Amino acid sequence: MPAPRKPAEPSRVYQHFKAIFGDPSKRGLDARRRRAAGQDPDSVPYGKGREPTGLGDVMGALTAELGWTEPLARSELFVDWPSVVGDELAKHSTPVTIEDGALVIRCDSTAWATQLRLMRGTVTTTIAQRYPAAGVESIRVSGPDAPTWKRGLRSVQGRGPRDTYG
Repeated sequence: MPAPRKPAEPSRVYQHFKAIFGDPSKRGLDARRRRAAGQDPDSVPYGKGREPTGLGDVMGALTAELGWTEPLARSELFVDWPSVVGDELAKHSTPVTIEDGALVIRCDSTAWATQLRLMRGTVTTTIAQRYPAAGVESIRVSGPDAPTWKRGLRSVQGRGPRDTYG
C-alpha cells in the first residue's frame, strides 16, 4: 500500500486560511443575510406565499411593476371610445392624445365639436369612472383642420379661418 500523498501547496494554503479565518461561505454580508432570514422560503414545499396565483393577478402585478398601468388605460380608452360617447358621436370624433391630463379630441366638423363640448361633463365623468388610471382630468375639443389660403411673401391677413368644410 502506497503512502498517502501530501496535498499540493495551493490546497494546503487554502486549508490553513480556512482554519484561521473560517469558512468563506459562512462569513460576509450574504451569509449574515441568509442566517438572519432563516430558512429560504423557496425550499419549503408548502410555505407561505407559495399558493398558485391567477394569470390576471400576475399580469396586473407585472403591469404595475413596469409602470404600464397608465399607458394601457389610455390605449383602452382610445379603443373603447364608441362605448364612452356613443356610436354616432364616435363616428365623427376621434381621441388624438392625452396631454397634461387633458384628452384632446378632433371632430369632423364644428357642429360635432360643439355637440361634444356640450357633453363635456358627462364624458369626463364617464371616463373618470371607467378609466381612472388613464389620468384624464379635462377634455379639449377641436374642430377640423381648415386649409390656409395664405401664400407668398406679400399676402394680406384676412378675417381668419372660416368653417367652410363642415
